[in-house]
Amino acid sequence: MKKSPGIETNPTTRVTVLSVSPTPDDHTWLRQIFSKSKWAEYTHSQWSLTTSRTLESAVATLRRSTIPIVLCEADLLPGTWREMLEALRHVSNLPLLIVTSRLADEHLWAEALNLGAYDVLAKPFDENEVVRVVSLAWLHWKDHA
Repeated sequence: MKKSPGIETNPTTRVTVLSVSPTPDDHTWLRQIFSKSKWAEYTHSQWSLTTSRTLESAVATLRRSTIPIVLCEADLLPGTWREMLEALRHVSNLPLLIVTSRLADEHLWAEALNLGAYDVLAKPFDENEVVRVVSLAWLHWKDHA
């Protein structure tokens, strides 16, 4: 299989992604996606998922660990993805934010990108789209860190 240029990374690199959502099903779906071998084939890295149900606990996790990518439900109840984006600005090694929502329309996408989010993922999650967006976010973060 021919490898895509720019995708090659150290095979021992462990990449942690933080999922922030009050909905347990979001974490369950993402765990299933992250457990598949497609990640390793596509990025040549080991992937792990950390979860948080609240903005407050997510920020605490980010202060303890370097996490390059945050997947955040648009409505955290309490809180929103905008508050998460603001909180990320105070974290060292600024993580990239990917907003997730069942209502991922052009308005949310435009607003999120204009305010500084990396991308928006629609729910229910599509495995290929999650792999594509999160992998590209990782490469972007790694190249700019």
